[in-house]
Amino acid sequence: MKQDTICALATPPGGAIAIVRISGPDAIAITDCIFSGNLKNAKGNTIHFGDVIDADGNELDEVLVAVFREPHSYTGEDSTEISCHGSPYIAQHLLESLILSGARQAEPGEYTMRAFMNGKFDLSQAEAVADLIASSTQQTHQMAISQMRGQFSHELAELQGELLHLTTLLELELDFNDQDVEFANRPQLSELMDKIEEHISHLADSFQTGNAIKNGIPVAIIGAPNVGKSTLLNALVGEERAIVSNIQGTTRDLIEDTTQIDGITFRFIDTAGIRKTQNKLERMGIERSIQAAEKAQIILLLTESNIPFPDIDFREDQVVLQVISKCDMTLPSSSYLYHRQPDSRLFHISAATGDGMDLLRKALVKESALPSNLDMTHSVVTNVRHYNALLQSLEALRRAKQAFADHTPTDLIAEDLRQCLHHLGEITGTEITSDDVLHNIFATFCVGK
Repeated sequence: MKQDTICALATPPGGAIAIVRISGPDAIAITDCIFSGNLKNAKGNTIHFGDVIDADGNELDEVLVAVFREPHSYTGEDSTEISCHGSPYIAQHLLESLILSGARQAEPGEYTMRAFMNGKFDLSQAEAVADLIASSTQQTHQMAISQMRGQFSHELAELQGELLHLTTLLELELDFNDQDVEFANRPQLSELMDKIEEHISHLADSFQTGNAIKNGIPVAIIGAPNVGKSTLLNALVGEERAIVSNIQGTTRDLIEDTTQIDGITFRFIDTAGIRKTQNKLERMGIERSIQAAEKAQIILLLTESNIPFPDIDFREDQVVLQVISKCDMTLPSSSYLYHRQPDSRLFHISAATGDGMDLLRKALVKESALPSNLDMTHSVVTNVRHYNALLQSLEALRRAKQAFADHTPTDLIAEDLRQCLHHLGEITGTEITSDDVLHNIFATFCVGK
């Protein structure tokens, strides 16, 4: 890890106040070089008022400087934060003055990287910082703040502790294999493996919910050309996102946009009209439509009156809502006619007038299968890297369980358990080593005392 001092603008341009953050072994001394006050002896967690001076000795701005002493800072290093007026000129010259005084421009993510390297965060908590900044709903904020505070890390630490206990018992038997000694109760070990597998499976299964909350539930709008797919997309997202035309084949590429309905984020995908065509570009668009349908969680299968729905096969786990559009052109202008048939997934709408749209939105929320308030008793996985690591750890654990049931030699079972530990450690960056196993052996047992 680099031991130099870094600086960067921590706030976006355009605000009334700008904050410049400095971190590193010389952060306080470098800030003191351009500040009218005296920071060398300043206590941590204090704020100081004064002027900053540019490289030519001219007064640049009146500022507040917050001082943080290691390890009580975001990065775990000596740090300062200069709050100045939000003028781009002031912020730029302030950074230039700091660089001339010995700091350097920080690289992207370097503050959080230093926090991780200095033990302020583990990897999963560091990743949650970015999720917290990007959170746009109560649910995404709730998940990010929970992970950043270490709930997910705590669950993983408990799992690692239980796996380490298992590995320790098996490794200890290896040391005494010539004496035919068993330190572990076999039924209890099997029960513990089942418990760990259930917990890891629960975390892995939560990824579908977490990914949908974080990135939006994918909803594909599928139908023949010119049945109102683009008009429906525009009505759902509340803006003219797609081009609407009476010419068949207008939409030849996927158009995506997100919107929130009752606090749930939906990612709507407008697709090319499905029909037989000789146009190469249009055929490519239709192929992409089919691919989008395969990945979507909810399908809005759209047609208009007297035109049959497209004959497409969907997965059993996909929700298909059949929608008959343009009802303002075929039915009397009376809103009660735009309805959903009782206990069915058939809707009559007019995206142009808005009739029937509220019922369709309510159905989307219901079929999303997402709770309005998350139960945060257990963590919800939102990160693909975490999900893949959980699957790999689950695979290793199941190998160990099978080997255990088949009375495979202990050293092979222990190796699978070590692999499970390794993949869980990848999530947080806390690797369990052979030294940890040895330490646990001698801390737990007094062999030959």
